[in-house]
Amino acid sequence: MSFHHYVQIGRIAYIPSRTDVGKLCVIVDVIDQNRALVDGPCTGVERQAVPFKRLRLTKFRIKIPHSTRSRVVRKAWEDAKITEKWNETPAAKKMVSRVLKSKMTDYDRFKVYKAKKQMNSMIKNVYLRLKRKSMKNPSKSKPKKSEEKKPEA
Repeated sequence: MSFHHYVQIGRIAYIPSRTDVGKLCVIVDVIDQNRALVDGPCTGVERQAVPFKRLRLTKFRIKIPHSTRSRVVRKAWEDAKITEKWNETPAAKKMVSRVLKSKMTDYDRFKVYKAKKQMNSMIKNVYLRLKRKSMKNPSKSKPKKSEEKKPEA
């Protein structure tokens, strides 16, 4: 499998650190081999130069010209429905669940513990019921080739 997320004009990137943590932006221009000019008019990221080390490239890309204005970026973003597509990705769902888990109170964690305990108990009961049923009525399975009687010569 080859690498498909290249640094391109119009590539959507995720900012995992610093002031714009957790926001999406668009690469509008490549300044040099270490920095890109990014803009995120729909997510609140101001137009600024960001090092590539602080960007995580995504699979999404919008068609925009080189060094385009924010209103053109906004229109292309909304036409491509990038925010909706991003929210459907496993990475975005995982980030949301992490935030929810970090905001849980002690009582919320207790409720999750009890729910997991109850679910595991139900699974165990069904498993044991099926196991007892199969012990009472063993199905006649075909013997393995190594167990078959070999004709004597």
